[in-house]
Amino acid sequence: MEIFLDKRAVRQIRLSAADAIEEGDTETLREDLIEAFSEEQVEEIERRIDSGDIYEFISEVLDEWGGDDIEELFELLEGQLADADVDLKYTAPDVEEEEEEEEEDEEAEDEVEYEEEPQL
Repeated sequence: MEIFLDKRAVRQIRLSAADAIEEGDTETLREDLIEAFSEEQVEEIERRIDSGDIYEFISEVLDEWGGDDIEELFELLEGQLADADVDLKYTAPDVEEEEEEEEEDEEAEDEVEYEEEPQL
């Protein structure tokens, strides 16, 4: 089975992983990793893994992860899924593209903050 994660899912996982590294809490990262897969993909993964539970599977990946290298997290996820005959494919976002998206996000946040200020 082959699973392809789109750029949006990869970016969300990277942001959550960065937050997990900074805050030391992996719960949001765990949820984002699970949400990166469709219901059909989750069901197929659960059929193929020993535990039969995606939550437990992702927890094992996160327990194995050193918690400091985002690329290592993707490698572990790929490896664990490969053991279950699932080929995980994704495109690593370009650094330039990622920086542009972050700038756009910051600009959008600034606009939202401005709009939320009470007018006198």
